[in-house]
Amino acid sequence: MGADAEILFECRGKAGIVTLNRPKALNALTHEMVVAMKEKLDDWARDDGVSIVIVRGEGERAFCSGGDIRAVAQSGRAGTRYALDFWRDEYLLDAAIKRYPKPYLALIQGIVMGGGVGISVHGSYRVADETTLFAMPETGIGFFPDVGGSFFLPRCPGEIGLYLALTGARLKTADTLYAGIATHFVERQFWPCLMDAMTEGEAPADVLAELSGYCRMQEASTGELMQMASPGFLTLVEDRPPHAPLEAQRQTIDRIFAADSVEEILARLDADESSFARETAATIRAKSPTSLKLAFCQMRAGRDLCLEDCLKMEYRMASRILAGHDFAEGVRAALIDKDQSPRWQPAKLGEVSEHDIDAYFEPLGENELRL
Repeated sequence: MGADAEILFECRGKAGIVTLNRPKALNALTHEMVVAMKEKLDDWARDDGVSIVIVRGEGERAFCSGGDIRAVAQSGRAGTRYALDFWRDEYLLDAAIKRYPKPYLALIQGIVMGGGVGISVHGSYRVADETTLFAMPETGIGFFPDVGGSFFLPRCPGEIGLYLALTGARLKTADTLYAGIATHFVERQFWPCLMDAMTEGEAPADVLAELSGYCRMQEASTGELMQMASPGFLTLVEDRPPHAPLEAQRQTIDRIFAADSVEEILARLDADESSFARETAATIRAKSPTSLKLAFCQMRAGRDLCLEDCLKMEYRMASRILAGHDFAEGVRAALIDKDQSPRWQPAKLGEVSEHDIDAYFEPLGENELRL
């Protein structure tokens, strides 16, 4: 596999390293990348020389911005198998990461959205730096938060997961930690040291305990840091994370998003006089009405399901949404014509019936996702 391949694999010491190598496309996942990554993870699971898997994105801008949505939408319009094959293999990869028998560490710098969340959030360790920007923006393109969103979002604190699913809100580093999307914070300048320790076979939990938190180096050059060999080299000068803006809205989010429907959430937002409520209501009203109701139902259902059952449910939803109107229209407005003015059908929440939504969740028979 050449250096210009879309995904790179190497064994360095004790670590198997995956590098997403499409920086100009913000490391968006293609079907070929997903299949190759699953195969390599299976190989490394059986390799006694590999004690940890590390996943990272090439470039400064993104870990992974998601799946190659344009290609998926084109497949839907053309009636080809690409979209369904992509989702099937992507979800199989996400499930494999969740159950991986060895430590799995994702270095999530810059943008991490959609499919990029799927190949990070289900792993043992998700290490954010100061540039991390998370979102699940699918309701804005007529889709829904997939890649196991039904599983991990309802397990965020309180009603934060439903808030993120409906609004597509973007979280910076402190908020990703507060929401549980990231497990650790390590400043980007210390990542080479983290990589060295992992490749030398040191215990991930011990290394992250040393490097993470909100630490600052005192009287140590970069060169000295790179040669760190013993615990205690870092001096913890701040033992609390910086303020997470999401925390300030937590009570409001929990109160409003505990409602029994999207319509009731909007009614509660409208009754609230805060600028946060007004802005949140406006954001939700711009999304696909069908996607909003789908996301609400999947979040409520996912609270009681294991990841595998969530992925099976999402595959059913994706299979049905591909044949509908809003996904193709949302991709057109966001990525093709870029007019940011999608024309949703139905255009109003009240026009989306319970029967319409239930149909998305019906079993697929012999076409079910098999895990």
